[in-house]
Amino acid sequence: MLRSLSRVGIDAFLIGLVSMVALAWMVPGLGRSGGVLLMDQITGYGVALVFLLYGLTLPPERLRAGMLNWRLHTLVQASTFLLFPLAIWGVAAALAGRVHPDLLLGFFFLASLPSTISSSVAMTSIARGNVAGAIFNATLSSLIGVVLTPLWVNWYLSASGGSLDLGWVLTKIVLLVLLPIVLGQILRPWLRGWVERNIRWLKTLDRFVILLIVFNSFSDSVAGGVWAEHGGDTLAVVAGGALVLFFTVFGLLTLICRWLGFSREDAIAGVFCGTKKSLATGVPMAKIMFGASPVLGMVIAPTILYHLIQLIAASVIARRYQGRA
Repeated sequence: MLRSLSRVGIDAFLIGLVSMVALAWMVPGLGRSGGVLLMDQITGYGVALVFLLYGLTLPPERLRAGMLNWRLHTLVQASTFLLFPLAIWGVAAALAGRVHPDLLLGFFFLASLPSTISSSVAMTSIARGNVAGAIFNATLSSLIGVVLTPLWVNWYLSASGGSLDLGWVLTKIVLLVLLPIVLGQILRPWLRGWVERNIRWLKTLDRFVILLIVFNSFSDSVAGGVWAEHGGDTLAVVAGGALVLFFTVFGLLTLICRWLGFSREDAIAGVFCGTKKSLATGVPMAKIMFGASPVLGMVIAPTILYHLIQLIAASVIARRYQGRA
């Protein structure tokens, strides 16, 4: 059954995400911060573990292979860190007062996130695109996002009359994100063989920590009453918004690649890397920026649903590209 679902982008991790949200909805006291499982403390250390594993598994030699294709890099990074945030900022300004501000914040947080690495590279490979370019851009995007994502969110909150303790957030990002990545890269030459032998187990551990953070975040939101007036209808609106966002950016990037005369391989890497948003980076960074705030569940809801949509849609599209090739 899982093998059949994987053909359309649905894997055990996505099923786990849905299960964690459902479990938080049913028994929020189990996973809330300060609860019996002490989930806030576990996920706090888990954030650093996620980025340590990222540093250990990041191969710099593969990164160098796609370094010189500056047109592709410019397109992907501009889409990720300019097109997405500016588009959502415009929509948020138009919908102010008609959509819950925490939900608009969630969409802007989604828009400010870096591209995802694993699925961008996997979909580019399936579609017979420029894999080296995809590896470089997805990795570069993740590193840039460590700085740009909190800066974008701080700008949005300031423009909306809110606030974010940017100094404290950046300090936590240095301690919980940058230092673990650097440590992982330093240790990689000595641990490379062990990492390659245990890569599947390490990726499973990485995803398990993310599931725990999602469980903790939604438990806090449900326990805090955030979803009392925002139930299934709100999730349907979020899913619809995420669907429109994905296909709008995908279509726009497809047209831009044709206009710029990209090769087929570069165009595939551009649209798949430029439309993706990283749940693996987003959930831990949201935990750093918003802590145990009850609104955290609503803030990450667009990211979770966009992740689901992008995997299913990109999987189907990648196989169509493969068939044409």
